[in-house]
Amino acid sequence: MLAHIAFNLHIHLVFVTKYRQKVLSELTIRELKEIFTAIYAALCECDGKDDHVHLLVQYPPKVKLSTLINNLKGVSSRYIRENIPEILGSYRKTVLWSHSYFAGSFGGAPLSVIAEYVKQQRKKAAFPPQPKGPGIHAEFKWLASVIKPRK
Repeated sequence: MLAHIAFNLHIHLVFVTKYRQKVLSELTIRELKEIFTAIYAALCECDGKDDHVHLLVQYPPKVKLSTLINNLKGVSSRYIRENIPEILGSYRKTVLWSHSYFAGSFGGAPLSVIAEYVKQQRKKAAFPPQPKGPGIHAEFKWLASVIKPRK
């Protein structure tokens, strides 16, 4: 049914480890990138820090976002459980990811800005100092500052 339509849908996903435990090394994130690519070939970027991972994914409108996220989280968690069991050793249950996630569609920001943001996750001081206080998480305040409002 998709033969006669054109689409260019990108989604920025953030998955957080259960209890925000710092269990993701650079090597583990590289392995996760390979897993995510194998599950879903349209992975544009993937990087993260010790307790979360950012993904930039292109997906067809036929795929439900919740199904895509469940597949990415489920398969990657299963792979880690089977191949790197020491990561999940500190968890009571063998679950890598928290139930929560962030999914953002950025129509106002250029895709290159989002891709660069995802690539820079492990670099120190990659972005200007972030304000402290309540409200949107500091990482997303920077992202919101580069998005130009539509007129």
